[in-house]
Amino acid sequence: MSLIAAEIVGLVVGLLLGSFLNVCIVRVPRGESVIRPGSHCRTCGRPVRWYDNLPLVSWLVLRGRCRECGANISWRYPFVELAVGVWFARLGYFLGGAFFNSAQKGNDHFDTPAYLLFLLSAAVLGWLLIGLIVIDWEWQRLPDAFTLSGIAIGLFLVCTQAIFLGPTDDQVVLNGAKQLRLASPGSFAARGNVFLTGPEALIFGRLAAVCGAALVLLLVRWAYKRLRGREGLGLGDVKMLAMVAAFLGFWPAVLTLFAGVLLASAYALLLLARGKAGAATRLPLGSFLGLGGLFAVLFGESVLDWYRGLL
Repeated sequence: MSLIAAEIVGLVVGLLLGSFLNVCIVRVPRGESVIRPGSHCRTCGRPVRWYDNLPLVSWLVLRGRCRECGANISWRYPFVELAVGVWFARLGYFLGGAFFNSAQKGNDHFDTPAYLLFLLSAAVLGWLLIGLIVIDWEWQRLPDAFTLSGIAIGLFLVCTQAIFLGPTDDQVVLNGAKQLRLASPGSFAARGNVFLTGPEALIFGRLAAVCGAALVLLLVRWAYKRLRGREGLGLGDVKMLAMVAAFLGFWPAVLTLFAGVLLASAYALLLLARGKAGAATRLPLGSFLGLGGLFAVLFGESVLDWYRGLL
């Protein structure tokens, strides 16, 4: 698969999924069904014709206006479609590059199931994060339909990944000098030093990551309320960070939090400098956490490896 073809396929799939994400962004916060009714103008209520529902293209052709009533169509629609399209195109580039390198070096250099599951996880997480970025920016809400469903999907993909682990992959092995002797019923020679098998270590570790990431923000939320006497952090942010941990693990979630807080602080300073915010102004932290999560997907491993090298 050529890199350009993989990127084009990723872009097209992303644009289509971005169009559906727009439906979710509009309807989920309102408690409406994302299935029925079909796409329609929010102003005049008339159904959108199929040729006016093409991702990105239709908005450009109609110049951001409804064909029937002339009402403005928000710039958010093409923005979300393009954002998801670019994200999937980037993942398509990674996929095409992996297959190209595999063809050059041989299949032994490419763990196909594991890498495909990684890209699938990155695609789903990116789709969810882009949706949450926009929803929190517009509504200052982070719906459970995204966050809790995301946690469930992330853990399901981790369980799927565990199926493809090799016999000794990701095992947690005790120190050889202090081995545990394990005996099973009916066996007098069952001795070993494996503490957790690979699937157990992966699944339990990811569950611990979800709980740990949520606990970090819960402690921050509790401490802020004790010091300031008011809520400073919503539970939606807690669930959103736990969702990132379900897909990526604990330390990438910490990186997401660090990057998100850094971006939110920079934005707050900008608002303060322009006189458009005060000490009590609420910021859509979830939007910045979403940007931090996208950063963690693309660069998290490299950044964490660099940081470990400093220690």
